[in-house]
Amino acid sequence: MDADLFGAPPEGCINVLDDGLDISYWPDFLKEHQANHFLDKLLTETDWRQPEIWMFGRLVKTPRLTAWHGDEKATYKYSGIVNQPMAWTPSLLELRDMVEATTSKKYNSVLLNLYRNGSDHLSWHSDDELELGPDPTISSLSLGASRTFCLRSKISPTHQKRKEITLPNGSLLCMRGLTQAQWEHSIKKEPKIINARINLTFRLINII
Repeated sequence: MDADLFGAPPEGCINVLDDGLDISYWPDFLKEHQANHFLDKLLTETDWRQPEIWMFGRLVKTPRLTAWHGDEKATYKYSGIVNQPMAWTPSLLELRDMVEATTSKKYNSVLLNLYRNGSDHLSWHSDDELELGPDPTISSLSLGASRTFCLRSKISPTHQKRKEITLPNGSLLCMRGLTQAQWEHSIKKEPKIINARINLTFRLINII
């Protein structure tokens, strides 16, 4: 089934509203030299981990490396993994402040994903955990290799409604409203890609 492509976005911000999907996209959020600077710092500064998750009745390692940072007590659980936050680093705080200023939202945590090459990927899912609330705003910053971000509607028959967007180095994608409730997203395998990508998803965890 052919995907419904966003196409090449204009400079600045593009907004997408479609059957519960509520997205804003900044293709040039960071200049190339800024993005490369943060990519290099995060590659070396981050305590990358590769947790195991249950899949098809057995434990398997996640097909990417991850790290969870945030405010104290901003614990996040997904796929059976309990993430206790590591402290904010100066680099992460700087990026958080920039993302907050652009999206006009506050975030108390960030999930970092390191895709070492095109074989690392992210399966279909929604970020709809209880800690995030019913209509979370999640801002996704991409550094490094461009990867394809895929979306499919959970309410259309057999997921027929789909969209794809290429997320280049320094781009920012903000998902809000009913996006997590009515859509799933993934990062598909692209074996020809040999360079690394870091994705930072800034979130607001409800701390009890």
